[in-house]
Amino acid sequence: MHPVLDDLITLLELERIEDNIFRGDSRDIGSAQVFGGQVLGQALSAAQHTVDGRVAHSLHAYFLRRGDMAAPIIYEVDRARDGGSFSNRRVVAIQHGRPIFNLAASFQNPEPGIEHQAVMPDVLDPEELRDIIDVEAELLDKMPAKLRRHMTDKRPFVVRPVPQADAAKSMPPVRCVWLRTVDTLPEDLALHQNLLAYVSDYELLGVSTLPHDLPFGQGAIIMASLDHALWFHREFRIDRWLLYAMDSPNASGARGFSRGQLFSEDGSLVASTAQEGLVRVVEPGSKWHRSDPRLQA
Repeated sequence: MHPVLDDLITLLELERIEDNIFRGDSRDIGSAQVFGGQVLGQALSAAQHTVDGRVAHSLHAYFLRRGDMAAPIIYEVDRARDGGSFSNRRVVAIQHGRPIFNLAASFQNPEPGIEHQAVMPDVLDPEELRDIIDVEAELLDKMPAKLRRHMTDKRPFVVRPVPQADAAKSMPPVRCVWLRTVDTLPEDLALHQNLLAYVSDYELLGVSTLPHDLPFGQGAIIMASLDHALWFHREFRIDRWLLYAMDSPNASGARGFSRGQLFSEDGSLVASTAQEGLVRVVEPGSKWHRSDPRLQA
């Protein structure tokens, strides 16, 4: 297996300390704090370790504090309920004695039922598109050096953006990307779900900024995830192409709200996401510009 993907899988597996307590490390991907998708994937993994025979179908999470990449993260799982068909788990992620993140996840015994779904957007196939590092050189130039190196050299996922119809700086708040892991994975649905939780935080909040031509390269934007929800609808493989179709119906109050749908190549809707995050435009020298470590430079 590709070493970067293997490292990510190991990162999400966690060390079991007691029945309901787990420990995880972090990886520096070039951001100012622990990547939110990492904590999301690890928390889901911790919950999965306490559930037998049931499959995750939804999770709802809040990001409370920035994560410290130099310290381990402790995940405490509360086995809130095990009913006849559903199990619920609550997970708190702790660093330096304080919660940095909490999550509620629900698991279900697989069973048949009524079915309908949204229609997948009509976009180019992934084989017709170029990799993100080939088509977004200008965006990469604006990223911090560490993040740029991660995007170009150390990636567990292949990402191919669908070109926007309007190439102007200010665009509609809509974005589609094809993604998959860089290598084949074992037959383990829980693993595929953990990796999807990890990557579901990728670019989602940024969609809310597309209409506004914000000055990302001038050190004047603070962005941070506040909450994140993810629903698993059908079985899938993340080592095969998934279309991540995202849109942002609202931005207000220094917050952006975005939604996403993930489709397999055959058009099956396999998962849905929603996220709200801080999107603060600040003036140089302001208290936010001086003090907030999440400032995107």
